Amino acid sequence: MHTSSTTDQPPPAAGTADEEIWRIRRTAADLERLGETESIFALGNGWVGWRGVLDEGAPCGMPGSYVNGFHERRELSYPEEGYAFPRDSDTIVSAPNAALIRLWVDDEPLDIRTGTLRGHERVLDLRAGVLRRETEWISPAGRRVRIRSTRLVSLPRRPVAAVRYEVEPLDAAVELRVCSDLLANERVPERSDDPRAASVLTDPLIAETYRVAGLDGVLVHRTERSGQRVAVAVSHLVDAPDTVTTTGDRTPDRVRLTVTGRLHPGERLRLTKFAAYECASVDGTPPGELADLVAAEADAARSDGFEALLADQRATLDAAWQAADVLLDGDPELQQAVRFAMFHLIQAGRPDSDRTIPAKGLTGNGYDGHVLWDTESYVLPVLTYLAPAVTRSALRWRHAHLSEARERAAELRLSGATFPWRTIGGRECSGYWPAGTAALHVNADIADAVLRYVAATDDQQFLAEAGLELLVETARLWHGFGHWSDDGAFHLHGVTGPDEYAALVNDNVFTNLMARRNLRGAADAAERHPELAGRLGVDPAEVAGWRAAADGVFVPYDREREVHQQAAGFTEQPEWDFANTGEDDYPLLLHYPYLELYRRQVVKQADLVLAMQHCPGEFTADEKARNLAYYEARTVRDSSLSAAPQAVLAAEVGHLDLAYDLFAESVLQDLEDLGDKTADGLHLASLAGAWLALVQGFGGLRDDRGVLSFDPRLPRRIDRLAFNLRWREHRLRVTLTPAEARYELPDAAPDAAVDLWHHGEQVRVTGAEPVVRPMPPLPDPGPEPHSPPGRRPARRSAG
Repeated sequence: MHTSSTTDQPPPAAGTADEEIWRIRRTAADLERLGETESIFALGNGWVGWRGVLDEGAPCGMPGSYVNGFHERRELSYPEEGYAFPRDSDTIVSAPNAALIRLWVDDEPLDIRTGTLRGHERVLDLRAGVLRRETEWISPAGRRVRIRSTRLVSLPRRPVAAVRYEVEPLDAAVELRVCSDLLANERVPERSDDPRAASVLTDPLIAETYRVAGLDGVLVHRTERSGQRVAVAVSHLVDAPDTVTTTGDRTPDRVRLTVTGRLHPGERLRLTKFAAYECASVDGTPPGELADLVAAEADAARSDGFEALLADQRATLDAAWQAADVLLDGDPELQQAVRFAMFHLIQAGRPDSDRTIPAKGLTGNGYDGHVLWDTESYVLPVLTYLAPAVTRSALRWRHAHLSEARERAAELRLSGATFPWRTIGGRECSGYWPAGTAALHVNADIADAVLRYVAATDDQQFLAEAGLELLVETARLWHGFGHWSDDGAFHLHGVTGPDEYAALVNDNVFTNLMARRNLRGAADAAERHPELAGRLGVDPAEVAGWRAAADGVFVPYDREREVHQQAAGFTEQPEWDFANTGEDDYPLLLHYPYLELYRRQVVKQADLVLAMQHCPGEFTADEKARNLAYYEARTVRDSSLSAAPQAVLAAEVGHLDLAYDLFAESVLQDLEDLGDKTADGLHLASLAGAWLALVQGFGGLRDDRGVLSFDPRLPRRIDRLAFNLRWREHRLRVTLTPAEARYELPDAAPDAAVDLWHHGEQVRVTGAEPVVRPMPPLPDPGPEPHSPPGRRPARRSAG
């Protein structure tokens, strides 16, 4: 060991406005919002996720070191039993945490709550893909030290994460002790104040292997009920004066490397930790073999070095940003927020994975780490156009769990496949069946994601290997579940749509229209691939039945009020008493019984409006305007899923100020913790929804007909909006100003072409030159629709 002559770049000093837009900076130790900060600063790569907890692990809102899909199973209990109630639920659990590095200064532990904090800054660099920290701390005994760290979870190297940690005395010689821990079964605080909070399991991991060799160590643990095994290895480099010594020790739940020595001002101790994570079935890779695998992966990362990891991380992000970046001129705060949103979408999934994207990604344990319908309805529509290979992996994960979906359908005495409302391991985990099992639209949401992906990529191999079977089995569900009335209409009764303040309704419009799209998409795919369909037992009579059901789908409409009913009879229900509902009564689900919510015209989140977003061709322009006005007055947005679809429709009908304010709410959901739930993990669907609000709302993108169509319009706060989409093998760049729209293929050969529509005009964009079209004037949409009292989004549109 020797004294280091170089150092990591410290957190960059506040630079130009353009530089700061790529950085999320926190310059205070806000102990009241630790959990929120940890979610915002979370790093991941779709396989491994580290919450942004301080290096020393305390103070801490909620620790978290996750491997995608790693969970334990817990028994569900019911006051009264019922047939086909799910017996168990999956709950995400932390893998052993390799991010911990603790410091003692003259035997006093570093704790920002004690002593004097002279400076404390953490910076999430969205281009470099790292979290940097710099702290200047004076211990209670008066010893002043500076701590710097740089943390990353490698995007190109699936199992690898790393942290570089530096400490230096500033005033006088000090005795330093640095403990680098790999810790299993960390204590996770419970939140019992909210029924949406995650379940917390105590000591869920059972030790199998724990070993230390020199500067390296490995832990292997398994779960008791879910049958999973996780292995984590660490490998270290120590760069310090020769007087420093290292020792290693181990227990079943902890591997520790301790570095001790006396350092003088001008000397530094640098410790670099490389970690590798793997997960397998207990019936698969044995613990010793899994330990050897992660040890080799951590050792390979150490051999390549931290600088190589940094360079590869930047190169991977440079390539990702080429498609994912969105330019929004006119509002620097929202420009930064959009990039924050896109960064977390980039690191949420992987193209080489057999996993999907949970509702919170790998940023927290909210919703028990479950995968919900959010993934297919919000996240995958974005990734289809920015990182289609990630969408492919997520849909393959659904296909891998098709057998469980078939079993669930059989248990429910239904045809085809019934995918779970909430899950990690593929089985239904929702214990509240009116808002879980009855929310059958999740099956059409999956089919919708398949149809969009195939249209955007023309990936016929995926269609043959997985997509067609997903379409067929979900179509069979709808065909068997629905029934024909005497008047020749096809009905879906007893379902729950996206609005969770309504349950077990008849003919929910969103569900019905998405089922229609599912049935027609399956029929089209089966007719294009008759041989493949035949192997699945599909014959022309079955296809004809799907088409007949799709054509006959009933869509309830209130002719007196001239609006669509969210579900049959909705507009005839009693109105909600907004006049006597106070600001502290929201969210309503925490203050009113479901018996009251279910029977009144109050909407938790966009439902009929979401139907107009996903199935725009099913509604006329006048119907959209009337529907938006009617449901805006009854939608309280008690869900983070609501603002984005409302923004899309508000923009389409011309209420651009309202659309802009709804977009802002969606994109700032976590950075401003608008729902007071960010501590449990980020709301990935809301972050994805912000992109949808920009691209579908102000960009006017519609893709429900299998072609790209744009009807752009910009609000007054946006001077320029530019975004990218991947369509087939090309990257299409769209740049909008108040005066014109510019379409180009910046990477394509001159003879490459993409056909699209601009405000009803068909145009061909080639690699030879861009196509520029004027932005036509928009008709006056009339007065802005009213929101419920106190529920309009905060006004930003006026500047």
